[in-house]
Amino acid sequence: MRIVSGKYRGRHIVPPKNFKARPTTDFAKESLFNIISNNYNFENISALDLFSGTGGISYELASRGCPDVVSVELNPVHHGFIKKTIEELGFKEQIRAIKQNAFVFLKGCNQKFDLIFADPPYDMEGIEQLHDIIFEKNMLTDEGWFILEHSKDREFSDKPFFIERRNYGSVNFSIFGKE
Repeated sequence: MRIVSGKYRGRHIVPPKNFKARPTTDFAKESLFNIISNNYNFENISALDLFSGTGGISYELASRGCPDVVSVELNPVHHGFIKKTIEELGFKEQIRAIKQNAFVFLKGCNQKFDLIFADPPYDMEGIEQLHDIIFEKNMLTDEGWFILEHSKDREFSDKPFFIERRNYGSVNFSIFGKE
């Protein structure tokens, strides 16, 4: 896994061999961030990274200058790795790592974000609830996006605020926004 762009472009992040996370592929991440960078100035947004896993999306955001990233991961090994990597990369001022269930975090969160990214396990039941909670709680700014990574077998185009679906091999992103 590598950071695609920004201050730490090309930097490789190597999680321990016993890591159970499925990081977003570099190809899919680079393609997604090309779309995001055409719509946002990273230096002016706040972001939420749910089911952070290795923290790759959070590091990418911070490397590109995002000043406020919240990284939520329940697994204690993964959370510890994220905290260690934040320290090593000098992202302590930009990324807050929270060890908590993503659904519990969302239900208790009162902050609005410009960008919410979620990469739950592909086989997880109930991931459509992420969309419902985010929009019921009005957690996005007016121009904000919610991006859900999922398998090709899942379909979310019938959900309110759906903008588009992007497919990069086995990685699929459904993008939602108020506008």
